[in-house]
Amino acid sequence: MLSAKSLFEEILDHDESFRLFCSIAASAESQGGWENGRIAALLPESERALAPKAARHGGDEDKHGRIFRALLRRRGLRPVDVPHPTDYTLLLEQRGIGLAHDRLRGEQALTVADVVVYLAHSRVTEQRAAEQMRLLLRYFAHHPDMGRAVRMIADDEENHLAYCHEELLRLARAGHGRAIQRELRNCALAEIRVHRDVSLAVMARMGRILGWSRVKSALLAAGIHGQYLVERAGGWRRMVSLSVPSRRNALGGEPTPAPEFA
Repeated sequence: MLSAKSLFEEILDHDESFRLFCSIAASAESQGGWENGRIAALLPESERALAPKAARHGGDEDKHGRIFRALLRRRGLRPVDVPHPTDYTLLLEQRGIGLAHDRLRGEQALTVADVVVYLAHSRVTEQRAAEQMRLLLRYFAHHPDMGRAVRMIADDEENHLAYCHEELLRLARAGHGRAIQRELRNCALAEIRVHRDVSLAVMARMGRILGWSRVKSALLAAGIHGQYLVERAGGWRRMVSLSVPSRRNALGGEPTPAPEFA
């Protein structure tokens, strides 16, 4: 029977597919760590109070990258280069979502409008990350190899999502509501397309590694396209709503170390 659990188990049990999975995840997390670190350094004076939280966000993402690389080392595997069609963060940037890396490499301070862009981008992408980790948590919370990593990363992603809600609501109260909704909508509609394209590219590569039949590959591709249609028809709206999170000041402290992995 084709299910999310059986699919993940097949990927995790094969060295080459596991290698690709962890390499893609590690690259995306490390990129997110760099982005948040640069944002923390470039925040305008009026938003300097946000710097410790952005730095904490970046520290968590760096930690996740180390965790995925450590999982590879445990299996005696080395990371592989991430194929361009599977590079989620790069494809989002190429579509103009989030702050351009050229801007982040410079030394010019960001504006409040840039902070809105940053947080809207994070709100949408952290929604996706939290949902994916909830799925892995459902099936692999007690997995002998993946369990501790999944539990730690899932908890962090919930903190990141709460942080985005809280800070966007703060900026909305300060008069930036229209800009926030505009950025959230643009980012969500772009993200669901990128997520579809990356999912198709990843599954195509997994299929070649694992020797999937044409029927199985076609069914998985149809499922990905179906999810996109549901999201395009209105599912994207879950990514743009804002509500007071149950976790308040979720990134108010220092990053949690992960010595057992890194």
